[in-house]
Order: sequence, then C-alpha cells, then structure tokens
Amino acid sequence: MSDTTSSKPMYEKIFDDMKRQILSQDYKPGDRIPSEKELAEAYHVSRITSKKAMELLAAERMIVRKPGRGSFVADPEADLGDAAVSGQHEGSAGVNRAGQEQAGKLIGVVLTDFAGSYGTRLIYGMEDAARELDGFLVLRRTFGVQENEEATIRKLLQLGVDGLIVFPAQGEFFNAEILKLVIERFPLVLIDREIKGVAAASISTDNTKAASVAAEHLFDLGHTHIALLSPPPVDTSAVEDRIEGFVQAHAGRGVAVDRSLWISDLTSTLPNSFNDENIERDISRIMRHLQEHPSITAIFAIEYYIALLAKAAATRLGLSIPGDLSIICFDSPPFRIGEGYAFTHMRQNEEGMGKLAVENVLAIMEQEPAANKIKLPAQLVQGESTGPARHHNK
Repeated sequence: MSDTTSSKPMYEKIFDDMKRQILSQDYKPGDRIPSEKELAEAYHVSRITSKKAMELLAAERMIVRKPGRGSFVADPEADLGDAAVSGQHEGSAGVNRAGQEQAGKLIGVVLTDFAGSYGTRLIYGMEDAARELDGFLVLRRTFGVQENEEATIRKLLQLGVDGLIVFPAQGEFFNAEILKLVIERFPLVLIDREIKGVAAASISTDNTKAASVAAEHLFDLGHTHIALLSPPPVDTSAVEDRIEGFVQAHAGRGVAVDRSLWISDLTSTLPNSFNDENIERDISRIMRHLQEHPSITAIFAIEYYIALLAKAAATRLGLSIPGDLSIICFDSPPFRIGEGYAFTHMRQNEEGMGKLAVENVLAIMEQEPAANKIKLPAQLVQGESTGPARHHNK
C-alpha cells in the first residue's frame, strides 16, 4: 500500500497502486481484481473513493467491469468489446459513466410522492441546486410503499448514481437497502424525516417547534379544547415530532392536554389507502367525534389532506369555518385553484430542504465536511381557517 500521509488524494493512490500491480503482472490479463468494497476496506476509505479509483482504471482501459461478476484486468484482444461497459457499478446493468467525471455527478432522488401542497417546491430546490453545482437528478416516486423504495434504490445503484437523496416511506421498519447504504458509507441524505437508529445525514423541518407555534396560534385565539388529528405515528419522526410539539405547547401555556379529543389513527391518507371508501370512513369518524365532543373549537391537523377531511366533516355538520371551528395544519397549496381552500398552516421551507440535500450529498461524495442533521424552521401562514374561539357549553 502507498504512504497515506502524502498530499495525493486517496483515490489516486489506489489507482496508482492497482496500475502498478497490473503493469508488473501481479494481476495478469483476465485476473479478477479486488472489488470496490474490498479496496475500500483495505485502504480504510469510503466506497465512493474506491469507486473513483476503479473508474480511472476503467477509463484507461486497464480493467473491464463485468455486470454481476466483478472487475478484471483487461486483455487487449479478448476484452476490447467489453470496454463499453467498463464504467458500470459492479453487479449492475447501468449506463457507462467511465471517464465522464467532468459531465457532473448523477444523483438519484427517491420520493414518496409530491403535490401542490407539499413536494413540488422540494424538487424545485433540488433542481436549482443541481444546476448550480453541475449535478444531474434522476427522480423516481415510491408512493410510500417500502417494497417500491427498496427496488428503486437497487435500480438507481445499478444505473450508476454517485449519491442518493431519499424521502423514506413511513412505517414501523425502515428498508434494508437504506441500512446497506449507511454501512457501506455510500453518499446518502435523507429528506423530510429521520430514521431512528440509522446514522445517516438528514434534512428536515423542525417539526417539534413548528407544531408548537401552530398550537400557540390557536391558544392566542382563545382555543383550549383542541382536537389533534393524525395518521398512526408508526415510528415516523415527522408525525411523532409534531405530536410532541403540540403537547409541549400545552405545557408551556399551562393548558391540560385532553387526549380524548384526539383521533390519532386516521388511515385514508396513507399509501394504498387513499380511496373513496376510506376517505368517507374517516370523514364519518371525524363527524361523530365532533358530535361526541361539542367542546372542541379547533382542530390541529398533522397534514394538509387530513385538514381537508376535517373541513368536509365540519361542512356536513353545518359548522362554519372559522366561526364555529378553526382548523390549522401543515402545508397548503400556495395558490387557490377551483375549490382550493387557503388553510392557516405551517409552511415548510421546501426549497431550502431540497437545496441543502443536494449540497450535502455532493459534499459527502467529495469527502468534505457535511452536517449530519439539519432542521429548518417553518413559517406560520395566516389563511381563512382560523379565528377567535366561540363560546360553548361544556
């Protein structure tokens, strides 16, 4: 192994060592050479560093990288036709990226989904940052299904992406592909949420603080009997943090938390459950809940679509918003179209999250310092759905 105290980058040292061993025929034409993983372990570097060294060897036609088999010392006569695949990720069926370092980094983006209420501006932020930093995005949606997420990550790695930005599907368990990426130190940034027990860089909203601000807004309007509506937390950091912020705001104002006013298992907004039957069931549940708890004067909805369910339930009961019932939520479309409704909401800094995600994954690729966890503040946006608390009879 070369002297690691030299100022030469480690990927160049690995390249020089391997080239010398090939030229001296320590590795003869047709011999398999160590994999990216084996080189990374031998030199105590990340996979991205060993990958870059291998790409340099492939670019000089020193080696041929064969999908599903590994990397082999090139035989000028036998392997000339294989050179076209020399830039692929080992074990992949991806495209040739050998010798194209100047073309910009390829970043895989895995999102659950996106819409006008949340996600579109996230992509805008990523795209703007990628353009500025000479990166390119490959986007795929998973619709919140973990099996789709695992398959997508595998396919993007096969494509040869240099790094990944993942908006994880919510659920009790995270997918094994993410854990593999962390263990192998592949450039990875999680966005919107964290995964407990996984030491991956993440960019998200300060959901605890944002929820606290939302609840305090309702307190300032005189509301003390507030229903919280959410999907099952199921170890989803964003939902758990918002509930925690809601509880903290009560403690800060000296208002008792009444969990009997909560519905924390609405499911119609979850993946594979967003259909008319489930939506009607959840609206009916909220209607019954409001009838059984007439003291409720405000609703804190964890998500925009849950706020829409609450509004539908209130309308069917003949309750005016915000005269009889105030509603506050996270996110809302930035402009109204057709029957769109401007809720008072906490607006997340989507563009900022997207931009930071790209900046950080590129920094990790280059082995530069990158923040492990970043939480951005959200902004309270006054809409049409909140007003002073009505007087009620308990």
